[in-house]
Amino acid sequence: MKPFSSGKAKGLWVFLLAAMLMLTSMTTIVSAQETEADQIEYEEPFSEWNQDAPALKTLIEYVENVTDESSPDFIPPMDRIATFDMDGTLCAELCPTYVENFVLAWRILKDENYQPDEDMLEFGRMLRDHAVDKSYPDDMDMLQATHAAKAYSGMSLNEFADYVTSLLLKDADGFEGMIYGEAFFAPMIQVVEYLQENDFKVYICSGTDRSFCRTFVEGMLDIPYEQIIGMDVMMEASNQGDTDGLEYLYTKEDQIIRTDQLILKTLKMNKVRAIVQEIGRQPVLSFGNSSGDCSMHNYTIFNNRYKSAAFMLIADDEERDYGNTEKARELGEKWEEAGYHVISMKDDFRNIYGENVKKTGTFHWFENLAENREPAV
Repeated sequence: MKPFSSGKAKGLWVFLLAAMLMLTSMTTIVSAQETEADQIEYEEPFSEWNQDAPALKTLIEYVENVTDESSPDFIPPMDRIATFDMDGTLCAELCPTYVENFVLAWRILKDENYQPDEDMLEFGRMLRDHAVDKSYPDDMDMLQATHAAKAYSGMSLNEFADYVTSLLLKDADGFEGMIYGEAFFAPMIQVVEYLQENDFKVYICSGTDRSFCRTFVEGMLDIPYEQIIGMDVMMEASNQGDTDGLEYLYTKEDQIIRTDQLILKTLKMNKVRAIVQEIGRQPVLSFGNSSGDCSMHNYTIFNNRYKSAAFMLIADDEERDYGNTEKARELGEKWEEAGYHVISMKDDFRNIYGENVKKTGTFHWFENLAENREPAV
């Protein structure tokens, strides 16, 4: 028999072929819809997290509980305050040190428009030479704060923001596929967005310079300037000179400039002080990564009229980031004993910075900051 030789056979074949194509199309659509549904379930709102992360489960249960008006733990929106440390909690601090330190080292050692004195130059070299092995002196926090205040003194707020931005555009040392300005933890960005969607007011409370934080966060997190707390220096009018602020009248020829007078380094108890003064409400959620955040955490979870919680992020991922697994695990045990919920970068983050960002395992820190400068006379 000659297949499909007659008109009826050809007609039947065309009908069967059309039916097969329609069935295949419908199967494809159903399959695509199922895949899309699976993706939506997985992607929103925590696609960058491993879905079995204990801390994530705790956070979701907490939020669902305190936002349920029928719950005895309900918190009115006006009291839903969440505070976040920045470096090491929202963004990288290990490439190979705080981004703020990279910008300061560049200012001292590489900026042709800035002439450091002998003390500043000595500090800049120490900042560079001890970053990779983390062998900074015990009083590094205050050394950094006082030298940063001095290094940027005389800059207007716009000049400082532009300066910081120009360096945030440089490739993040130790990685490929990421600039410094993008060095935020993708899972933690999702936490901030999740809380904001549930009517939490999110504040950053960082030991980093407040103006630096504002510039760094812009474009990465939708947190307004007035909700960003950080280290502060005294500001003055550009034409003020030695005139006291109680005597000087700001004019249209003025702009606000930074001075070298440090007001507050917002670490440890100073974070609590800043929160009390600037927010005026006790947080119900707190996120950090170090001992500098413990006072902020304790202020959140102790003697709170509302159900509250504190979370500590540990840098235990040595494959995708520059963490120290053994040290981080020890800290994790310490934080759990203190009553904090521990977030493991290694176990809980599906991605850290993004799928296209790779750890290189090598730093160009010393060559990038190599200099041959003489101190200002």
